[in-house]
Amino acid sequence: MQKLPTHIQDLAIKKDQLFRDNAFTPPLRTHKLKGPLKDYWAYSINREYRVLFRFINAHEVIYYDIGTHASYR
Repeated sequence: MQKLPTHIQDLAIKKDQLFRDNAFTPPLRTHKLKGPLKDYWAYSINREYRVLFRFINAHEVIYYDIGTHASYR
């Protein structure tokens, strides 16, 4: 497991706060995944990194991973 670059960690903290305020705010580009990850969702940290998560109910999610888009293909 690789450690995220510090600037990505800092940005992820900011994006997490946006997500907590509104999971579907446009800057996050929250979207449902397809194929083998069809039960998961993702939101963008930047153009390269995203957060993989799943909704448990309307008010709870589980974060699974933060990684590059390439790692989910």
